Amino acid sequence: MLTLPSCSESPEEMHPATLLAKSNYDTENVIVVVIDGPRFSETWGHPERQYIPKMAEVLAPQGTFFENFNNEGHTRTVSGHSAITTGRYFFMANDGSEYPKEPSFLQHYLQHTEQAPDKAWIVSSKPKLNILADTRRLEWRGRYNPYYNCGKGGKKRPDAETLSQAMRILRDKEPHLMLLQFLGPDDRAHKDDWTGYLQSIQDTDSLVFQLWQFLQKNEAYKDKTALLVTNDHGRHPTGHKDGFVSHGDNCRECRHISLLALGPDFERGKVVSGRHDLSDIAPTVAALMGFSFPEGDGSPIPDLLHPGP
Repeated sequence: MLTLPSCSESPEEMHPATLLAKSNYDTENVIVVVIDGPRFSETWGHPERQYIPKMAEVLAPQGTFFENFNNEGHTRTVSGHSAITTGRYFFMANDGSEYPKEPSFLQHYLQHTEQAPDKAWIVSSKPKLNILADTRRLEWRGRYNPYYNCGKGGKKRPDAETLSQAMRILRDKEPHLMLLQFLGPDDRAHKDDWTGYLQSIQDTDSLVFQLWQFLQKNEAYKDKTALLVTNDHGRHPTGHKDGFVSHGDNCRECRHISLLALGPDFERGKVVSGRHDLSDIAPTVAALMGFSFPEGDGSPIPDLLHPGP
């Protein structure tokens, strides 16, 4: 069983292209929300977007939406999340039994800024995602580890409880970085519960809206926080294997996901049709926050980053 330490330390030579001045941006905090495993056809690809009314009708006009966002690696939960946090694609066991090969953007942030480890958090409904707090890379192993809150006793927990824990941490600790994961759509789909799957998409839509409202009412986060809402993977289309119940191959629907970006540095009401993917998130976070990040599979997203004053 993996034992995670609470903090870490070790420098590394960084890719100069991602070393940007923090003063270029108004963003002081970034929260990445991962809604686990909805199909694009039931979310942003639905003609009326009826299951995501808060994000589609209220939040999207306030931010930038990427309609051609993808998982270009392994379309499973752990591999998808590691791509988000490390900016690299590699296969990982999906049971939470191994750390990512590379350190995360949270570790790089703590190393670069010398902030206390409670200024970066992983909060998840799936307990196995606590592995994202560390890495297999020896010179980083056990160093600059963010704190995590992924439930107790190795049991999954309701997404509403996970949001409550996240807001408590944001209120009490005021971290600058957070990865927040909701399991609902993936969990209900794997149980072959179509009604529950659709309901969980609506539920997570509401939770994201509640989070944004919380941020806009909190002086530590209002008008200085970027919220990036994405997915780790999609699901099989109807007629392919067992349809919405599963995921994990190279089919278009497993790869096609979405990204909604809200924050002080992003254009309002913008829709980006150019192709981007999960590996772009980590270097984009680093660029927004002004810390260095190694070259990987992705790069900072130009549609989100202005050149600054």
